[in-house]
Amino acid sequence: MDTHRTATRALATEAVHAGRDDLARQGLHAPPIDLSTTYPSYDSRAEAARIDAFAATGAELDGPPVYGRLGNPTVARFETALARLEGTEASVAFASGMAALSAVLLARASTGLRHVVAVRPLYGCSDHLLTAGLLGSEVTWTDPAGIADALRADTGLVMVESPANPTLAEVDLRAVAHACGSVPLLVDNTFATPVLQRPVEQGARIVLHSATKYLGGHGDVMAGVVACDEEFAGLLRQVRFATGGVLHPLAGYLLLRGLSTLPVRVRAASATAAELARRLAADPRVARVHYPRIGGAMVSFETHGDPHAVIAGVRLITPAVSLGSVDTLIQHPASISHRIVDADDRRGAGVSDRLLRMSVGLEDVDDLWADLDRALTEAGVPAQAVPSAR
Repeated sequence: MDTHRTATRALATEAVHAGRDDLARQGLHAPPIDLSTTYPSYDSRAEAARIDAFAATGAELDGPPVYGRLGNPTVARFETALARLEGTEASVAFASGMAALSAVLLARASTGLRHVVAVRPLYGCSDHLLTAGLLGSEVTWTDPAGIADALRADTGLVMVESPANPTLAEVDLRAVAHACGSVPLLVDNTFATPVLQRPVEQGARIVLHSATKYLGGHGDVMAGVVACDEEFAGLLRQVRFATGGVLHPLAGYLLLRGLSTLPVRVRAASATAAELARRLAADPRVARVHYPRIGGAMVSFETHGDPHAVIAGVRLITPAVSLGSVDTLIQHPASISHRIVDADDRRGAGVSDRLLRMSVGLEDVDDLWADLDRALTEAGVPAQAVPSAR
């Protein structure tokens, strides 16, 4: 697969064509799904040489596949496409976003660099993985201004999420990258997607996605992916081979299909989210609204009434975890996605007990507003001067 294209194509064009450049030459239009777990080979000496090469560098195997844990052609198409969208040399896909983050931590630790500097808030399970030290990592939590002072000789990674889950707080990625010096900056770009920002253009060296979310886009695939340079990608492939956190080929196919509509979905949902954020901000039943400067399809807000009653009151919107689907979801982070984070740390990061996080989908804005309006009323605060739905 040709990952290293020199010609510049627009993001919308890359979303449709990246990872598919060889199809016409094969007489194909839709990408094939290769479900094989193993592949025949009659030259075991040559296979031994290829396995040795992989063990040395983690480079993608030259020639036909060997075994599903070493790589899969369908998954490789998605990896090629995502790398092109993020503007990196390579990307490596995993069975989930947490598997992807775990691989990054293990890869850095394998070089003796176990210390991580991180900025809250992060996704709750990312926070827990770092805090609990389950993979032998040690974390120092700081704000963006304190990153440079928090670095140590054994710091292998600085991690931020912008916009952050669930407060949608943003950081100046270029300033953070400068503060990191020679330490790689990892940016969780799940909420923004490459449609709204490409962190490597601002100095990040590693970009993480829970591909379950916007990259898949339809709530029917679980995956994670890391976009980075080829050297680090080789190390990640070795970790993936050793730990087995591989992405299923059907998931790779669905993700490649999801990328083709990513720009359209993100921009349409973002327009609706911005309008809902405007209406919520003008609503006296809402105490505070969080919406990022770069836009996006995520809105968080704090209610004067009972947030649990809002969750119970929606009918069109689905009360569920996750995000990035074509339908709108709402959840209470303090109860679910960030429940595993210590309560004081959670509140200190701005995740209040009244905060609700909404992932806006592709429904009509007035239908969504009508559902929210009813749920807010049922939450116990009378509607006064509620903005009219246009």
